[in-house]
Amino acid sequence: MKKFKFALDTVLSYKQQVLGALQGEYAEAMARVRAQEALLEECWQEYRTCNEEYREKAAEGLAITDALMYQSALRAAELEIQRETKRLEDLQAEAEKRREKMVEAKKETASIEKLREKKLDAYHKAEAKSEELFIEEFVSSTRAHAGVSA
Repeated sequence: MKKFKFALDTVLSYKQQVLGALQGEYAEAMARVRAQEALLEECWQEYRTCNEEYREKAAEGLAITDALMYQSALRAAELEIQRETKRLEDLQAEAEKRREKMVEAKKETASIEKLREKKLDAYHKAEAKSEELFIEEFVSSTRAHAGVSA
């Protein structure tokens, strides 16, 4: 019997390449999200440090100009936190879009792979049936020759 050939092998190969590329894009997007989360955490840490320092100095007694300087620094840190939070949200949305594309490509690839498995299974069944018929013909032919000889 001839070798198994799946008609959609080239399509399957293409879909697997697309899936691989989309998985890479998603991984890159998630790396950007993680980096932004780390940056945002640094911003929060700087804000907490500045705020703590301001409270300690205010408790000891602080000149008005120094108090205004700390308050200005805290407002600037809050604005930076807002900007970085917005950027994080944008990066998360982009990563989610990439994830959805990747999941869709995975579904398409899986459906073609499933079809290939079914075709391969049918091929194996047909091959087994063909072998059975060959063996039956061989046995009956051998019996017929043995009956003629006896």
